[in-house]
Amino acid sequence: MLKKLRIACDGAAASGKSTGAKLIAKQYKLLLFNSGLYYRYASFLIIKNKPKNKIKYLEENLNNIPYKEISKLDIYSEEINKHVAVTAQQKNIRKIIDNLQKKIIKNNNHICIEGRDIASKILNKNPKYDIAFYFKCNLKVASVRRWIDLKKKIPLNEVKKSLRLRTRLDKNRTHSPLIRVKDSIVIQSDKLNKVQMLKKMINTIEKKIK
Repeated sequence: MLKKLRIACDGAAASGKSTGAKLIAKQYKLLLFNSGLYYRYASFLIIKNKPKNKIKYLEENLNNIPYKEISKLDIYSEEINKHVAVTAQQKNIRKIIDNLQKKIIKNNNHICIEGRDIASKILNKNPKYDIAFYFKCNLKVASVRRWIDLKKKIPLNEVKKSLRLRTRLDKNRTHSPLIRVKDSIVIQSDKLNKVQMLKKMINTIEKKIK
């Protein structure tokens, strides 16, 4: 087994990064870590409990549940989608979640992390990613994917509008914007099926580790 393998998977909403991360984590028996789940969980807690002091509340409650339990929650509603786009803009909330992420990552040498600032921020150094993938997908395909994820309960044009806004906010936010690091490998997921996506990622990793 490799001594360590830390893989960063970044990309906009519905870009295919979750699918790519799941496939490669299974292939190399890596811990799969979705950084966006903490932001979704933060939004879920704020919406549900409406705390007066959001920062203090999240500091006290965000880490009260193990990551595996968060991953089992149904936190993919359109209400949370809209709320998390704003939550992710806030520097103090990002700082809380960054610290939680880094603690988990430092305790795992074999991990695949997906998000929007993994290669550029979270795994930028100490520890540094071994390989970074950047996922891209045109808006039309991404919208249909998210629409299906939401069980078609939201009109497709509303999903498209929400994704367009989320991506714009992610790319233009002041703190840890969505960017592609120079040495990342682009995965154009709207032009690849799952088999082709996995093959490209495996080829990249095998070249790196040989």
